[in-house]
Amino acid sequence: MQVSRLDEADRNAVLEQLPLWSYDADAKGIRRTLRFADFAEAFGFMARVAILAEKADHHPEWFNVYNRVEILLTTHDAGGLSRRDVDLAAAIDAIAPTA
Repeated sequence: MQVSRLDEADRNAVLEQLPLWSYDADAKGIRRTLRFADFAEAFGFMARVAILAEKADHHPEWFNVYNRVEILLTTHDAGGLSRRDVDLAAAIDAIAPTA
């Protein structure tokens, strides 16, 4: 299945719906950083995201140090941000802590 990269207008529109994410022009994707009480909470969150990502067959690039998780979503096959990234970001937001 061919996945298309979002154009600039579509990208700007979806970023309004995902206020906790920011566009990274160099990576051609969206980023979010989350902080947790400790490593166990951060790792537990990553495990929940991994299940979502596996079901969607779309996997984040991420980095974890102690209580911090940094997530980058981009669709390499499309050469940048796609609807798959937006959908996964929304799913991540739905399970992320609100604080």
